[in-house]
Amino acid sequence: MKLARICLVFSLVAVVQSCGPNQKELNAVRRSEVIAVHDEVMPKMGQLKSFEKKALQKAGEWAAMDPVDPEKVQQMKDLAVELDHAYEEMFVWMRQYETEDGARTPEEVKFYLEAQMKSVSEVNRLMKAALTKADSLLQDQ
Repeated sequence: MKLARICLVFSLVAVVQSCGPNQKELNAVRRSEVIAVHDEVMPKMGQLKSFEKKALQKAGEWAAMDPVDPEKVQQMKDLAVELDHAYEEMFVWMRQYETEDGARTPEEVKFYLEAQMKSVSEVNRLMKAALTKADSLLQDQ
């Protein structure tokens, strides 16, 4: 009787595992989702640098005015720093991202990709926020 229960449990486990996608397939989906978040904002890297340059140019123009409005100058300098930070964070993320699973188990790959999704999502958020702020502040000027 005990042997029959053990066989039944193993049979159920085998059936459940064969019905759904395996961990490697799920990881492939996770990896494509991570890359999709990256790909959404990667084309905007040039725009970050363009806005940074405009912000620094505007800060320089305002600093040369008489009378100088230090708040406006600082606002543009802060914007340039924020834009550069978002730009650099994308490169930090890309340098540390590993495309190969190496000797990791499928479960370790799952946790790695979940952490990467959080990280690249934060980069995505930083870039979008900086671009929105730059668009708003530079349009007003």
